[in-house]
Amino acid sequence: MFAPLQNDSFLRACLRQPTEHTPVWLMRQAGRYLPEYRDTRGKAGSFMGLATNTQYATDVTLQPLDRYALDAAILFSDILTVPDAMGLGLSFALGEGPKFAHAVRDEAAVARLAVPDMDKLRYVFDAVTSIRKALNGRVPLIGFSGSPWTLACYMVEGAGSDDYRLVKSMLYARPDLMHRILAINADAVALYLNTQIEAGAQAVMVFDSWGGVLADGAFQEFSLAYTRRVLKQLKREHAGARIPHIVFTKGGGLWVEEIAAGVDGVAPDVVGLDWTMSLAKARRLTGDRVALQGNLDPNVLFAEPDQIRAEAIKVLESFGPQRSAQGTQGGHVFNLGHGISQHTPPESVSVLVDTVHEVSRRMRTA
Repeated sequence: MFAPLQNDSFLRACLRQPTEHTPVWLMRQAGRYLPEYRDTRGKAGSFMGLATNTQYATDVTLQPLDRYALDAAILFSDILTVPDAMGLGLSFALGEGPKFAHAVRDEAAVARLAVPDMDKLRYVFDAVTSIRKALNGRVPLIGFSGSPWTLACYMVEGAGSDDYRLVKSMLYARPDLMHRILAINADAVALYLNTQIEAGAQAVMVFDSWGGVLADGAFQEFSLAYTRRVLKQLKREHAGARIPHIVFTKGGGLWVEEIAAGVDGVAPDVVGLDWTMSLAKARRLTGDRVALQGNLDPNVLFAEPDQIRAEAIKVLESFGPQRSAQGTQGGHVFNLGHGISQHTPPESVSVLVDTVHEVSRRMRTA
């Protein structure tokens, strides 16, 4: 059904296998910093008009790959499609973030929640298959979802938040309700990602974008436990191929060992890191049990080319050689520590991608 892969460096790095260069892709690599994306969004009329149209979603996913020598594509969609399918009414006002028409803030609202019918998300799976075909084996395709905790934040707050007052109030005052939301979210996310895999996704990523706002202890109980519930249900193989699982917790460097640790044989293949955590330290703490993804500060891309190159090299040197002095095999997927800014000069991305490839190849032959 799909063409064989021509560049599998991303998948090999995820599984801590040797690669000729360090693969690179960028969170939000298809987005507003590209003029062609803005043109396509204008035709679609809205963000959801873009995300729910198979051809538009395919086009914008491939746009950055037509500009840059990236080593992976990521599905163009949003982390909040699952609660939208639960009936919460997702919308995006121009210049604003996502909002839900129906926030989940009391027992009755929680009681109405259920794992949604995946047919309501058919537009996502159709896009996955269309993108995979359009890639024609160029690079692998990553599917994704928000984490159970991150989805819960938006579901309770009704939108983004600066202080997470409503969701944290529920967490502390009615932990029973919060656990109910998180359990439903975890099972929904697992089914959603497995259906993306069946549609053609070759790796899947859980974005725990707001895990870092939790206190130590609360993170383990209300975020990590439910991310693990997702991982436990995910397909590890499909159509004869291994499917890597990536977990990214923004602000989660404090817990990198726990995120990477296996429980009952369940652990991510890759742990994503933001720019506040040293890759060298993370690699020491995890002992090469997982691959690492990250972790350049996105604002580096506003610097001059020479500085972008220097900062990219620092990240590569921080991870170090693929094989450690102890003989363990590491895996590094170069990425930003969070999503690329909409104001990023497109030419800065060329400098970054070319530097990562050139320098990492040289490091392997040094």
